Amino acid sequence: MRRAEIAEASSLTALALRSKASWGYDAAFMALCRDELTVQPAAIAKGEVWVAEDGGEIVGLLEVVPLGSSAEVRLMFVAPEHLGSGIGGALWRHAEARAHALGAIRIELDADPNAVPFYERMGMRIAGESPSGSIPGRSLPRMRKTLTLPK
Repeated sequence: MRRAEIAEASSLTALALRSKASWGYDAAFMALCRDELTVQPAAIAKGEVWVAEDGGEIVGLLEVVPLGSSAEVRLMFVAPEHLGSGIGGALWRHAEARAHALGAIRIELDADPNAVPFYERMGMRIAGESPSGSIPGRSLPRMRKTLTLPK
């Protein structure tokens, strides 16, 4: 796990889009999601965009945003060919570690409905709904976890 570099923004965006599309979303849906899934160079510059590598290849990405007493996982994606390999769990453990380091007592996110089972395995629980930032009229499961102090 390492911090992302600004020059990687477009390749990280491509990974996020490829990962999201692996759920079977069509081209029209993906076009609507493009802006929301774009990894911003400014976010990378803030230092909370992370990449997981395997043999020098970027296979996952994570963006954690500090929000006072909570931390928001804005982006978390694994390259489709690496799903089920443990990369997602490693990213999640890093997200929790970063949230602790940022002083958060809880971690939150808006989940793709297809990813809810993964996040539930990570200890998250559905706390409500949030409007989609991409699709008018669509809502997403809002998930939350109260963090415990690291041992």
